[in-house]
Amino acid sequence: MVAYRVEVEDARAHLFRVTLTLPRPAAQQVLALPAWIPGSYMVRDFARHLSHLEARQGRRPVPLEQRDKTTWVAHCSGTAALVLSYRVYAFDSSVRGAFLDAERGFFNGSSLFLRAAGRDAEPQRLALGTLPRGWQVATAMAGDGPRRFVAADYAELIDHPFTLGRCWRGTFTAGGVPHEMVVTGAWPSFDGDRLLADTRRLCAAQIRFWHGRGKPPFDRYVFHLHVSDGGSGGLEHRASTALGATRAELPRRGESTASDATVGLLGLVSHEYFHTWNVKRLRPRDMEPPDLAREHHSTLLWFFEGFTSYYDDLFLLRAGLVDRGQYLRLLARPIQTVLGTPGRHAQSVAEASFDAWTRYYRQDENTPNATVSYYAKGALVALLCDLWLRTHAGQTLDTLMQRLWQRSRGGPIGEDDILTTAAALGGAGLRTALQGWVHGRGELPLAAALAPLGVVLREEAPSLAATLGLKLAEGALSGVQVRQVLRGGAAEAAGLSPGDELLAVDGWRLRRLDDARQWLRPGAAFDLLMARDQRVATLRVVPPARPLAPAVTLAADDTAAPAALALRRAWLGG
Repeated sequence: MVAYRVEVEDARAHLFRVTLTLPRPAAQQVLALPAWIPGSYMVRDFARHLSHLEARQGRRPVPLEQRDKTTWVAHCSGTAALVLSYRVYAFDSSVRGAFLDAERGFFNGSSLFLRAAGRDAEPQRLALGTLPRGWQVATAMAGDGPRRFVAADYAELIDHPFTLGRCWRGTFTAGGVPHEMVVTGAWPSFDGDRLLADTRRLCAAQIRFWHGRGKPPFDRYVFHLHVSDGGSGGLEHRASTALGATRAELPRRGESTASDATVGLLGLVSHEYFHTWNVKRLRPRDMEPPDLAREHHSTLLWFFEGFTSYYDDLFLLRAGLVDRGQYLRLLARPIQTVLGTPGRHAQSVAEASFDAWTRYYRQDENTPNATVSYYAKGALVALLCDLWLRTHAGQTLDTLMQRLWQRSRGGPIGEDDILTTAAALGGAGLRTALQGWVHGRGELPLAAALAPLGVVLREEAPSLAATLGLKLAEGALSGVQVRQVLRGGAAEAAGLSPGDELLAVDGWRLRRLDDARQWLRPGAAFDLLMARDQRVATLRVVPPARPLAPAVTLAADDTAAPAALALRRAWLGG
């Protein structure tokens, strides 16, 4: 069996030692490390962290030839097992790579395990060496003895992350399947019981959504949660997820209700858990199988990420973790995001999906003008589909998702499958509308779609920065710095650029741009003193008649017609 061994070589130097033993190698055995990790659409070149690569057969050294940045060829002789040994530098604290220090370790197999070409369909064995005293091991990979594991193939081997170290661990059962929460980095005041209880409610609701009273498609599930001073995110796997959050997002003992920060963490948990079905099993046909050596594009991320983004907060409501008012505030966020993105007129959400590798995952000061978030706009497309089905066909988006699962048997699907299922439930009109929402660059008919369900979309006065088309970084020490200038706004027309420092408005020193509203007349032009590359200049700014990016709120209209209130109750509950 193809066998890997991982050892902590030097935790303080952040070094793992990996040994690969390959029985019966090819004469010219190709070995390669993935360039990216499934679920995160950016080439990350994990091989840059490999060093001291050596190979032998028995006592004989085997010559290694590097073909490209991720690929080597071992020139073997005979059928004796090929043994490769190498170091991996692990200091990526995100959910996508590998990390090791004196306190904890974490790794995804895509960062550590060279793939043996021609052997990736075979079972793969993994052993962990001696760990520092007191360290535990957490993973969803099947065990085969103390610190020994086995995967059916290479794809499974790299789809089970590992947490190593001293952890808080808690378990619960949902859908008849054991689940484990593994937390590292938490404050002692963290309320683990509350986190387990809330997560269990989410998991139970999602399992019922996909399987009714049946069991989910895994034997056990693990949440790997690392909390720190800053940074958050998640990455889905077939029977686990890796999560990053701030300590402030954890529930604390003594709190009677979840804080907004904790609701954000629960939304992330919901999102990644929903991916267990929608992307890990129900997955894009145009990425099947994924080519891990290079960028592999898909036009369907609006569905797999966007529809998941619609359901993540909706399941907070269904599980009773937020009320209707909180949910409507959460739902307003993607609307605000899309309306504040001029790039929605530059790219359709399908085009944004295709360009995720170079635009969404490599953001810069021009990103809001060049593309649109397939998470946010995709969630709004899901919302429109759900509302159409409820108001035109007496159906719901739930049924569409479940039919896609049943008809594909939890496998690959394409856009044609989504459109055909939508038409079967909502008629040709929904098919045509969905194509327009996905491939068009116009505004989405959100207000008109929400009104028949007794929900009102209101536009309110935004900050002065949003009115002018600016995104800023403001601080007592750093001043007011321009991060992004939005296309078509008053700031762009006045000549502002990313990196400018805003100093004064009409002779008044700025601490925050919104302070200028204390002395400006509404709608009046003003002089803006700014600095760029050590030079100071005054620009004349003319505010627009209508804000470039209005603030958006959603509110329940309890005076709506009885039919609208009934539809809203069916959607959002009482």
